[in-house]
Amino acid sequence: MSGASKLLAATALAGALGLGATNAQAATLTLCWAAWDPANALIELSRDFEAKTGNTMRFEFVPWPNFADRMLNELNSRGQLCDLMIGDSQWIGLAAESGHYVKLNEFFEAEGISMDAFIPATVTGYAEWPKGTPNYWALPAFADVVGWTYRRDWFARPELREEFRAKHGRELEAPNTLAELKDIAQFFQGREIDGRTVYGAAIYTERGSEGITMGVTNVLYNYGFTYGSPDNPYDLEGYVNSPGAVEGLEFYRALYECCTPPGSSDWYMSETIDAFRSGQVALQMNFAFIWPGVDQDPNVGGDRSGYFPNPAGPAGHFAQLGGQGISVVSYSQNREAALEYIKWFAQPEIQQRWWELGGFSALNAVVEADGFAQSQPYAQTFLDSMAIVKDFWAEPTYAELLLAMQNRVHRYVVAGEGTAQEALDALVRDWTEIFEDDGKL
Repeated sequence: MSGASKLLAATALAGALGLGATNAQAATLTLCWAAWDPANALIELSRDFEAKTGNTMRFEFVPWPNFADRMLNELNSRGQLCDLMIGDSQWIGLAAESGHYVKLNEFFEAEGISMDAFIPATVTGYAEWPKGTPNYWALPAFADVVGWTYRRDWFARPELREEFRAKHGRELEAPNTLAELKDIAQFFQGREIDGRTVYGAAIYTERGSEGITMGVTNVLYNYGFTYGSPDNPYDLEGYVNSPGAVEGLEFYRALYECCTPPGSSDWYMSETIDAFRSGQVALQMNFAFIWPGVDQDPNVGGDRSGYFPNPAGPAGHFAQLGGQGISVVSYSQNREAALEYIKWFAQPEIQQRWWELGGFSALNAVVEADGFAQSQPYAQTFLDSMAIVKDFWAEPTYAELLLAMQNRVHRYVVAGEGTAQEALDALVRDWTEIFEDDGKL
């Protein structure tokens, strides 16, 4: 069946499900999420839900640096602010085991919503707990992944292409490997373009929340880092601190030292966006959610920018998964209306509109439809990137696991303390202690 046929068939099924104003009394629902561009698109999208159901939508959006603390505190206190939560993928274990989210299996079955209809990585990443089991606590809401943006217009300059070819013996094009990416970043570092000094790459270095972890994993995965043994996920020795992982961490530090702008020791999403849009860097690491904004930017948009997946390394080709699922908060007083929103959001025509507004749909009927790859300049890169994703721990203790990695990696990469081997050995000890305290070891 073609992608278009799949979309039409799925749309017909959604119509058969009979979305409508089924509540005897309209409800006011509060949806909680991060404050970023996709949230604004969701407000616009949700007007359709209000019109069709008579329910009213309110939104509680929190800036990313404060999002986890604010919303996890809300869940842990069993607050009733949020009826619907678009929570980070790493929260799923904690939210499921603590009873914060409504388990959706019976609802999905009753409404004919199949997880087979979504990109498999998003089901595993955003909905399942325990991982690898058909226990669902969310509907995939926003598919996201770390990728790269580059100054296509700079890469196209004949004098730069000639100089790069003479130095490296290949064309100045979007890199396929991490080694090629570093060569390009070094090529642009400190170069003068249009009378201004520019730099190679803006990468994640932020320590306070999750930034440097979401950055460095894009290198570590591709050098052989894994979270544990295939036979025992809590057996960390020789996996987290493998020789390949050590080499990958050394690469990330070298990239930071050789090829980033001055003062970029604590950068995450907003700082790298600003550096790229203001013309400071040739390459930008960031989650895919920024691509619609880049494409429309008056300074770097259109043909001036290009997109490519996270490059391969010597031991693999992976990218850090981002994105979130949408869940019904178990403490909501408006559970039926919240479930109605999930049902509405899952419809193929709504998912198609979500993509058109700048949301990143995880529905196969949208991303496999004829013409999707040509629908936006970054659409093919999005598809290629979603095919290579890995994710961080989703254990209930993920926050402690994350803080430990933030600390060890930042101290080595940015502060220059010790060796990569010492940093990863210490991380193994930290994580082992966390799992022992949690009864996993």
